[in-house]
Amino acid sequence: MADLSLLQEDLQEDTDGSLDFVSQDEMLTPLGRLDKYAASENVFNRQMVARSLLDTLREVCDDERDCIAVLERISRLADDSEPTVRAELMEQVPHIALFCQENRPSIPYAFSKYLLPIVVRYLADQNNQVRKTSQAALLALLEQELIERFDVETKVCPVLIELTAPDSNDDVKTEAVAIMCKMAPMVGKDITERLILPRFCEMCCDCRMFHVRKVCAANFGDICSVVGQQATEEMLLPRFFQLCSDNVWGVRKACAECFMAVSCATCQEIRRTKLSALFINLISDPSRWVRQAAFQSLGPFISTFANPSSSGQYFKEESKSSENISAEDRNRIRDQEVPVDLQIRPEDVPSDPSISNSSVKLENTMEDRAETTRKSPGEISVPMDSSLLCTLSSDSHQEAASNENDKKPGNYISTLRPEVGTSSQDFTPLDQELYNSFHFWRTPLPEINLDIELEQSSGNKVNPERPEETPEVTIPGSSNITMATRKELEEMIENLEPHIDDPDVRAQVDVLSAALRASSLDAREEASDAEKKSDAQDELGVSELPNCKINHDAAMPLISDAVENMDSNLRHIHNDSDLSTRNSFSPDEERRSKVQDIVPQALLDQYLSMTDPSRAQTVDTEIAKHCAYSLPGVALTLGRQNWHCLRETYETLASDMQWKVRRTLAFSIHELAVILGDQLTAADLVPIFNGFLKDLDEVRIGVLKHLHDFLKLLHIDKRREYLYQLQEFLVTDNSRNWRFRAELAEQLILLLELYSPRDVYDYLRPIALNLCADKVSSVRWISYKLVSEMVKKLHMATPPTFGVDLIDELVENFGRCPKWSGRQAFVFVCQTVIEDDCLPMDQFAVRLMPHLLTLANDRVPNVRVLLAKTLRQTLLEKDYFLTSASCHQEAVEQTIMALQMDRDSDVKYFASIHPASTKISEDAMSTASSTY
Repeated sequence: MADLSLLQEDLQEDTDGSLDFVSQDEMLTPLGRLDKYAASENVFNRQMVARSLLDTLREVCDDERDCIAVLERISRLADDSEPTVRAELMEQVPHIALFCQENRPSIPYAFSKYLLPIVVRYLADQNNQVRKTSQAALLALLEQELIERFDVETKVCPVLIELTAPDSNDDVKTEAVAIMCKMAPMVGKDITERLILPRFCEMCCDCRMFHVRKVCAANFGDICSVVGQQATEEMLLPRFFQLCSDNVWGVRKACAECFMAVSCATCQEIRRTKLSALFINLISDPSRWVRQAAFQSLGPFISTFANPSSSGQYFKEESKSSENISAEDRNRIRDQEVPVDLQIRPEDVPSDPSISNSSVKLENTMEDRAETTRKSPGEISVPMDSSLLCTLSSDSHQEAASNENDKKPGNYISTLRPEVGTSSQDFTPLDQELYNSFHFWRTPLPEINLDIELEQSSGNKVNPERPEETPEVTIPGSSNITMATRKELEEMIENLEPHIDDPDVRAQVDVLSAALRASSLDAREEASDAEKKSDAQDELGVSELPNCKINHDAAMPLISDAVENMDSNLRHIHNDSDLSTRNSFSPDEERRSKVQDIVPQALLDQYLSMTDPSRAQTVDTEIAKHCAYSLPGVALTLGRQNWHCLRETYETLASDMQWKVRRTLAFSIHELAVILGDQLTAADLVPIFNGFLKDLDEVRIGVLKHLHDFLKLLHIDKRREYLYQLQEFLVTDNSRNWRFRAELAEQLILLLELYSPRDVYDYLRPIALNLCADKVSSVRWISYKLVSEMVKKLHMATPPTFGVDLIDELVENFGRCPKWSGRQAFVFVCQTVIEDDCLPMDQFAVRLMPHLLTLANDRVPNVRVLLAKTLRQTLLEKDYFLTSASCHQEAVEQTIMALQMDRDSDVKYFASIHPASTKISEDAMSTASSTY
C-alpha cells in the first residue's frame, strides 16, 4: 500500500507539471509558441511546429505584420538540419500557398517571396525524401495555378535547367528531367518551347546515363502534344528516332509505349512514311519486352491513321439528311478556290499495281501542294474536295496538255466527258437504278477504286520501265466498261441467282443488273454528244471546274453509280462469309482481300498476326487480349468498307480459348456494331453475339451490360428473336452472383422502348416479376423500378388491356402474397409508381390504392411501417390528394389515422404529421380533418 501511495504522489506531481506546462502555453501568443518550439532541441517539437504553421497563420491572419512574421519564421525553419523537419515543412507548403492566395490583399506576394524559393531550393536537397516531397509540392502548386507565370520563367525553369547540366548529380538530373516533362503541360506551349524544349533535346542524347534517356522517352509523347506539330517534326522527331534505336532495351520499350502520342503530333505523311517503318523495327526488336510493348501500342498507333472523311460513320444513312449532305458538299466545293499549285503531271500516275491503275486520284491536301510547286507543260490544275475522286481519260489529258501552250499563264484546261457535268440531261438513268437497296445501306466512302481483277482484265497496266508512256485513264461511265467486264458481270449474276432468296444477295443482283444495263446504252449517241460538246469543252476554264463535284440531288453524279455499286459489290461478294465460295479463295486472292489503303499494309499485317499462337509464346501470353481490346479502334480507322480485312481476325478472337479475350470482345461488340452498320452486324456480329450469350458468366456480363445498345441496332424482326433468350440470363453459373441479375433488371428498363406492349407483356413481364422476388434486396429495388416503368408503358398503350392485366397480377401475386416480403414488395412498387408518375392519380386511386390501404391491418410491422411512409411522404405530396375532396382522400385519411394509433412505435412515428414526435395534437388533427 505504501508503494501505491508513492506512485499516486508521483502521478500527481507529473499531472501538476503538465498542467503548468499547458497553462504556460496558453498564456503565450501564437508567435511566442511558434518561437518556443521552433528553437527546441527536440526534433518532434520542430516537426510539430511545421505541422501547425497553417493553424498559426489562420490565427494571425487579421494582422498583416504577424502574417509576415510567421512567413519569415518559415524561412528560418527551412534551414533545419533534420531532413524529417524539412520534409514535413514541404508537405505543408501547398496548403500554406493556397491560404496566401485566398488572403492575397493582406499578404501580397507572400508566396513568391517566402515559399517558392524554399520549394525550388529543396529540389536539389541532399536528402531523397525532401527532394521527392518538394517535387510533389511543385507539381501541386503548378496544377492549382498558384505560381505566377513570371515566377515560372525566372525562378523555376532556370533552376531545373541548372540541375540538368552535364556536371549535375545523376539522381538529381534524372528527377529534374522528369519534373520538366511533367510540368510542360501545365506551363503551356510558349514556356515549354523557349525554356524546356532545348534542354529536353539535349537530355535525349545523354550518352552517359541511360536513366535520363529513359525518362525522356517515357515522357516524349507529353512534350510532343504540348509543343505541337511543327516543333515535333523539326526538333523532336530526330531525337525520337535515336531513342528508338538506343542500345538499352528499356529506352526502346519506353518509346514503344508512347508511340501513339508522338504519332498524334505529326502529319499524315510523316506518320505513314517514317513512323510506320520505325514502328515495324520496334515490333521486330530483339528484346521480348520491347516487342511486347510495341504490340500493345500497335492498335492505338493504327488508330491515328483515321481520317474523319472516311471514318465518320452513320449507322444508317437516313440519320443524316441527304439534303444537308449535298448542301454541305456544294458549299464546300463552291467556296473552295482553285489552287495554282494543285496539279497532276503525267509522270505522277501511280505505277504500283496495288494502287488503282485506271484512275488518277486528285486530293486537295497540304502535302500535295508542297510537293507540286514545280510546273510542267503537262500539268492540269483541278480543284477537288479531299473526298472527291475524279478521273481523266488519257486522250483528254494529252489534248489539254497540247492546248495549254496556246493559253495564257495560269489557265489550265481539262477536257472532261459530257457525263461528268452536273447538269447532264442526255443521260438520265431510271430511279430504280440510282436509288436501290444497296444505295440505301452503303457507307459514304471518300474514294472508290476499281477492283484489282477488273483492272487486270481491262488491260490498263503501267509499265514501270517506261514512265514516259501515260496509261489510259478512263472516266467510270457506261461506255467505258469493257466487254470483259460486262461478261464478268453476267457470270456473277448467274452465280448469284441460286442464292436469290437471300435479301443481301438480291440487292447485289439488282446492283449488278443496273450496272450491266448502264453499260449497254447506245455508245453512238454518247459519241455524238461528246463531239457536239467538244468545242465547248476545249474552252472550259479553271474557274468553271468547281462544277465537277458530287451532287446528291442531280440526276447523274460525277462517278457512275452503277460502277460504284458494282465495285462495292465485287468487294462484298469476294469477302461475304455467307457465300459458299468464301473458302475457295486461292492464297493470293485471300491475301489480296486484306489489302487496303488507309493504313500501311505492313502495320495491318502485323496487327492481324497478333492472333497467331506463336506470338503468345514469343511475345506475350496476353497478346490476343491486347488485339481484342484495340480492335474497335482499328475497325473505325479502316471503315466498314474494309471490314473484310478484320473479319477473320475477329472470328478467331471470338473463339479464343482464353475467356479474358472473349470477355474483352463482349464488352465492345456494341461499339463495333455501330461502326459496321446493321447489314454487317447481322451477317458477322450476330452469330458471335449469340455465342457470347451461351458463354461463361464473365463473358456474358459484357454482353448483358450493353444488351440494349446492341439490340437497338438490329432490325425489329431480328431483335424479337432475342425475346426468347432473355429468360436465360436468370440462370448463372454461381447463384450468388446477384450483380448479374441486377444488371439484367437495369437493361430490361432500357429494352422496354424497343418492344411492343404485347412483347413486353408476354416476355419481359415474367422476368420482371421473378426479379421482384429475388433474394437480394439490391436486385429487388431495381426490379421495382422496372415494374413501374412497365406499368407506365402498358397503360399508355391502346387499348390498355395489358396494363390492367399487369396490375391485377401485381395485386394477386404480391398484394395478397402469403409471405410478408411479397406484400412489402407490393408497397414498394406502389411507391415507385407514385413517385415516377407511372399512372395518373385517378387511375392509381381506382386500380392500386384500395389494395394498398388494406395492408394497414397487416400483421407484420415492417409492412405497416413502409405503408405509413408511402402514404405520408409520397402519396399525400401529390396535388390530387391536396386540392380536391373525394372518397379516396377520405379513405387515405382514415388509414393514416389508424396507423397513428398503431401499437408499433415505428409505425406511429412515420404516420405522424410531425415525424419528430410520436403524438399528434388535437389541433393538428382537427386541422387535417378540415382540410379534406
